[in-house]
Amino acid sequence: MSQKNSFVRLSLSYLILIILSVCALYPAIWVVVSSFRPGGSLYSKNFFPEKWTLDHYVTLFTGTQYTFDIWYLNTLKIAFFTMICSVFLMTLSMYALSRFRFRGRKTMLSVMLILGMFPSFMSMIAVYIILLQLNLLDTHIAMILVYSAGAALGGFIVKGYFDTIPRSLDEAARIDGASHLQVFLKIMMPLSKPILTFVALTSFTGVWGDFIFARLVLRSKDNYTVAVGMYELIASQTNSYFTLFAAGSVIIAIPITILFLILQRFLVQGLTAGAMKG
Repeated sequence: MSQKNSFVRLSLSYLILIILSVCALYPAIWVVVSSFRPGGSLYSKNFFPEKWTLDHYVTLFTGTQYTFDIWYLNTLKIAFFTMICSVFLMTLSMYALSRFRFRGRKTMLSVMLILGMFPSFMSMIAVYIILLQLNLLDTHIAMILVYSAGAALGGFIVKGYFDTIPRSLDEAARIDGASHLQVFLKIMMPLSKPILTFVALTSFTGVWGDFIFARLVLRSKDNYTVAVGMYELIASQTNSYFTLFAAGSVIIAIPITILFLILQRFLVQGLTAGAMKG
């Protein structure tokens, strides 16, 4: 009887996993297939097109009214420098909060926790006014600064990871004459590869797909990111470039997919280890 119940539970588990997989994969496969469909409409009687074409991919990079290559490079630049700045700011600040004891430390952690409870778009009007006064609107440096500063406020998982590293390693290094910077660079950083990978990956992917803040700050077409530029393709009521939009979506998803496939081991390690101790 127990074997029968076990078989039923296992069958139900596989059935649920299959249903969830279909629900997750079907929209993605539909977008990929639609990017090879002739015409401008996503609707078709057949799931697979009768005729496959690469025209939409060619148009993205050669069309005179689109600057997809510029949008792509803009997004890559912003995401890359945001990733570097976010990792730098987050690791330094969380290392200080994890290893040092100073007045106002608990208050700072509480303030960061409370600020993290509010959606980021609530502060966009204030950020917009500040950038306007600093004459930084429609610049990529403004986006990098805001993205990096926002990422540093959510570093509790990094602090949790640093807390799991024994303090005896720090003490042994200081006995040998190492400074705080040497301890940070030569001990903490090599032991923190999983969490650094996690922070870098989430920072990169978060910027790569962001639309709301980029739409608020960027004004000129040559400064657009891919999210804003792709929106402009279908924003007008007179345009119906949905298959072109699908082709752009596939190209946008390629680097993120590759990064997740390569770094998924470090990603899981960073998530689990950083959640062990707060």
